[in-house]
Amino acid sequence: MTSILTNISAMAALSTLINGRLGDEQERMSSGLRVKTAADNAAYWSIATTMKSDNKAISAIADTLSISAATIDVAYTGLSNSIAIISEIKSKLVTGREPGTDRSKIQKDISQLQDQMKTVALSASFNGQNWLAADLGVTNRRIISIEN
Repeated sequence: MTSILTNISAMAALSTLINGRLGDEQERMSSGLRVKTAADNAAYWSIATTMKSDNKAISAIADTLSISAATIDVAYTGLSNSIAIISEIKSKLVTGREPGTDRSKIQKDISQLQDQMKTVALSASFNGQNWLAADLGVTNRRIISIEN
């Protein structure tokens, strides 16, 4: 009686079978995928391919949302700075209403604050977008004046 351990032909066939399957199994292990090609299982491969595509689309959407969030953060920071400058202008205007104040100095301060606010609006740009700077067709006009 011959066993598989002493039968040279059976051992060669077993070795070929194991090595062939071993290569497939090693390929699956190295890729981390249960189904690597359509020949393994067409239905699973189709589902896996669709899921890979969906994952790439979701990744692109996440990147776009990150860019949008950064743009909003820049605009928010610019608005916060503008609000602080407007509060300073308001306090200067209140001071300017008091009798005996030098209104020309206060007007210079207000003009500088307005220029500062323009600088904030023009520099609040991210990825080529600036939500704070707008061309209203007005050039170098002072909106706030306490001269009179």
